[in-house]
Amino acid sequence: MPTKSTKPVEKKKAEKTVKAPKKVAEVKVAPVKAEKTVKPVVAKAVIEPKSAKKTAKPAKAGSNDTGSIDFQVTNFTKKIKVLTDHLKEHKHDFDSRRGLLIMVGKRRRLLNYLRKTEPEKYLALIKTLKLKR
Repeated sequence: MPTKSTKPVEKKKAEKTVKAPKKVAEVKVAPVKAEKTVKPVVAKAVIEPKSAKKTAKPAKAGSNDTGSIDFQVTNFTKKIKVLTDHLKEHKHDFDSRRGLLIMVGKRRRLLNYLRKTEPEKYLALIKTLKLKR
């Protein structure tokens, strides 16, 4: 078993030295003209088609009536148009394509329900949204 040494440990005193600040030489650089200019990539926060402003306003029965069938169908129609335009540009965006198909199915089920329960309202909604040709 090793034994501990009995010599006292010498502590080195930290030498305090004051260093003079380094002088930075100023260098003048001539501007360099680039042959090719690179355009910055701009990220779009909201994807809106050009025709989004021309669509019909949501048919709300009241100011807080966001659950009505005609409002839901109108809202799905707007989202579907936006996603369709997005997918024309980005053909390999399969996650958005799946979301689009889900929305189309929901809208179809809502329209089927509306056609069974209130046929007049259904015809008016189809006409305003221009869904059937």
